[in-house]
Amino acid sequence: MRAEELLPDDVNQGDFNGVTVRKGSVGAFLSNARVLADPASSPEARATAERDIVDLLPALRALGLFDAFAIRDDALRSFVESH
Repeated sequence: MRAEELLPDDVNQGDFNGVTVRKGSVGAFLSNARVLADPASSPEARATAERDIVDLLPALRALGLFDAFAIRDDALRSFVESH
């Protein structure tokens, strides 16, 4: 399946397993994960990244992201599993 078959260019969200998932959710998660992995990230940036990840988790779980991919970073994996 191609990305545009899942969400065409003119569609910004879809319903997956009863959860509305916005286009860009996986990319946002990855960006926030990079913030958490960066020891130079400020406490404010880390807190924002954590909050944003928690908000994204229902969508990512509805997509089955964590069924297909394992989080290798121990701290991030623990954080995701605890929420």
